[in-house]
Parts: sequence; structure tokens; C-alpha cells
Amino acid sequence: MKHERIERAAAAPGEQTLVQRSLGGHAAIGLLAGALLYIIALSGTLIVIHERWQRWEQPGVPEMQAIAPAALAEAFAAKLAADAGQPRSTHLYARLPTEALPRTTVTSDHGAMAVDAAGRPVEEEAGGWTEFVIGLHEYLHLPSTVGLILGGALGVMLTALAVTGVVAHPRIVRDAFRLRARGNRQLAQADWHNRLGVWTLPFTLALALTGAFIGLGSLNGTILAKAYHGGDLMKVYGTIFGREGATDFRPAALPDVARAMAEMQRRFPGVRPTYVTIHDPGTVGQHVQILADVPRRLIYGETFNFDAAGRFHGRVGLSDGPLGQQFAASTYKLHFGSFGGLPVELAYMACGLALCVVTATGMSLWLQKRRRKGLAAPRLEGFWTAVVWGTPLVLVALLWWRWAAGAAVPLGGGFWSAMAVLTLVAMLAPRLADPRRMRQVLAASLAVTALGHAATAGGLGAALDAGLLLAAAALFLADQPARA
Repeated sequence: MKHERIERAAAAPGEQTLVQRSLGGHAAIGLLAGALLYIIALSGTLIVIHERWQRWEQPGVPEMQAIAPAALAEAFAAKLAADAGQPRSTHLYARLPTEALPRTTVTSDHGAMAVDAAGRPVEEEAGGWTEFVIGLHEYLHLPSTVGLILGGALGVMLTALAVTGVVAHPRIVRDAFRLRARGNRQLAQADWHNRLGVWTLPFTLALALTGAFIGLGSLNGTILAKAYHGGDLMKVYGTIFGREGATDFRPAALPDVARAMAEMQRRFPGVRPTYVTIHDPGTVGQHVQILADVPRRLIYGETFNFDAAGRFHGRVGLSDGPLGQQFAASTYKLHFGSFGGLPVELAYMACGLALCVVTATGMSLWLQKRRRKGLAAPRLEGFWTAVVWGTPLVLVALLWWRWAAGAAVPLGGGFWSAMAVLTLVAMLAPRLADPRRMRQVLAASLAVTALGHAATAGGLGAALDAGLLLAAAALFLADQPARA
């Protein structure tokens, strides 16, 4: 039957054109999905160390190992005073010092500012590029719910690709350590694709499943809210992550955060507070929540509730509640690699880079296979080259743009605009999409970024500068001819 369809298509030029166009459209959709998966994998690899990037991006902020409760209360008061004349903020947040980011930042609905150890404002937070990369991974800078759902769907797709890739190649596990890195370029590429896919399979499945859970959870939450709570999404999330208190918007002094922090230290000395949130600050109905990291637990933290007078009112239950609640709270650290410190972060980054290679080579091998069958698609090949090497180039260019134009520059729109232009040019003029040339430009841009930062940051972030230089050297050496 298959041969009959081919013969009929060959006998009817008009029908053949329609079939070819349909196949081309099918291929383009597959490449688009692969491109989004690659962008999520690359941005996810970067944000494993997002706190270290934020420190690297804004090196001049005062640092501290901890902040005193009284100083934290001063910081909240200073932020509220700085927002005078603005609409009332619904929340005030304080991010407390951690090992990866030893600084304190207070955030309202009108922006964030860094404070010193005494709680005095120092400067506006300027981690715009880091926040942009986080948003790119989490929701692709689309409307948040749409982006989260799309990310979850891509997690499902990645799970299917990983499982079917192993099932479709019975020898893939047996040949896990057989690597033909030299010689035939296509064989080497196929071996790297298969071997890295096997070596990182547990990691890939963990990331894909938790990503699907987090992303599609927003869809499930919306459905449950409409079915049982009149569309109130907060009632659904409140069951797991804690409910908001009753509101009373009559004016009042800020809550006694210092007492709440002191009470926290007295009652729970074994946990480390990481975030402090004031709900409805400056009103009678305000209350305080303290999120704390719980040792030897995979949950992202436990939330402790305090009233405006600083009295303890119980915990949400993320650490000791129902198993489903604990499971939901454990997916975030597992997905982002934010447990175990630097060794785990490095392992996640290595596996993330491997996933980028698997994604990139998978599509490249498929395009090469089409070419061998006489179905060459130079425009699609140009598109894929622009995605693989253009994405990191655009990320570096946006970092330079942020340094030149300031933290408020809109990087999300800039990214998609630049990628649209780059891929369009690559499709219209495939010869311009030279992967070797793009790798050389990327290597040079990484080296310039590292050296420029090292010259101006006073030694802060030297490890990341060294990492960028190593990446530049690896890209440069990858294009050097092998010696006999």
C-alpha cells in the first residue's frame, strides 16, 4: 500500500506538490516543538545557579551571612517609606541571605531594593538578565498560565521522547560506553546522541516529569477552581501551600517582624528562614509568613504563620502534612536542583548541557536522514542551526544590552524579536547559517563577557568568569581539525 501511494503521488504532479508541502509543514511543526524544548533545556541549565548569576550580575551590593530581626524590620519600614505616594502594596517580601546569594532584598509591588546589614536601603535590585532567563525557562515569556501549560506539555513530550528513544533502540543500553567520536561525523553525532541520552536518562525523566507536574498543575488548578470554588484559584492552591487570612484594610502600623523572627529562632532553631512575607502590609488584617529551609528534606521549605503582633499561629504543613502535600512541595527542588549545594548544582548543569546536546543532535540527525532520502530541506536546516547556536548568542547579546541600557530594559520581547529575525534570515539564506562561524562568534562573545566582567567586578564572580572562559575554549577547540 505504501508503494502504491508513492506511485500515485509520482503520477500526479499536483498531488505530489500537496504531499510535499504537507510533509514540509509537518517537519516545521516538529522543529518548532524541538526548538522550544531546546530553549527550555538551555535556560534551565543556566538557572540551576540563578542565585550565583544574580550575584555575578550585580556585584556591588553589600553582603552578609545573616540579618538581625531588628534590621529586617527597619528594611521593611524603609521600603514602605520609599513607596510613599504609590498605590498600596498587597505584599512585602524579604529574601534573606543564603550561601549562594549572601544579601538581603526587600520587594513590594513597586520594585525591589537591596539593603545593608543594618536594614538601610543601598540600591535598586538590578538582576534583570537573571530574572529574564528564569522567566524564559518557566513560561517562555508568554502569558503566565499559557506559558506554564506549554512548558508542562513539553515536559510530557520530553518524557515520551526519552522512553521511546530507549525502546526504539534495543542495543542502546548495551552500547552505552561504545563511542565513535572520530571518523564519520554522522556516526559520531549519533553516538553522542545515544550515549548521552542513556547516561542522563534518570535525570531527564526526573526533570521531564516534575516539569510536566509543575506546568500542567496550573491547568489542573484552573479546572478544579471552576468546578468546585467558583473560579477562585487561590482556594485550590491554599489547600496545599497555605491560605490567605481575612482582609481588613483599615490602616495600621507594620507588624512586629522582629518579634516574629525572634520567636521563629526560639521555637525552630534547626531551620533556616529564607523568605519573610507580610500580607496586606500596613492594614489591620496583615499577617506574617516565614518560609524556612528544612534540613535533609526535599521540600522547598516549610511556611510558618504569625500574626501582626509576632505571635506564632502554626505551620502550613509542607513538612509534615498529607503525603500529597509533601510531594507537591518536593517537586520544585528536584526540578531545579536547589538541594545539596554546589556539587548537585554542577551535576545538574552537566546533565542539562547533555540534554541540550541530545536535543540538538536529535533534530540534526533527523534532518540529515531526510537529506539522504532526497528530501533535503535547507531552510529547515538553516532554522535549526539558528536555534542551536543563535539562542546562546542572543542570550549573551541581551546581557550586553542590559548592561548598556539598564535593568529595566524589556528583555523578553527583545529575545523573541531577535530569534525571529535570526531564524527568518537563516531560512531565507541558509548559507548564512554557518554553524562553525556561529560557534566562533559565540566563543568570542563568551570570552569578551568574562574578561569584561572580571575587569569591573573586583573579583566577585571569578568562578563564573572562569566557567565562561572554559566554555569559550571548548567551543574554539571543537572546530579544530583532529590530528592524525
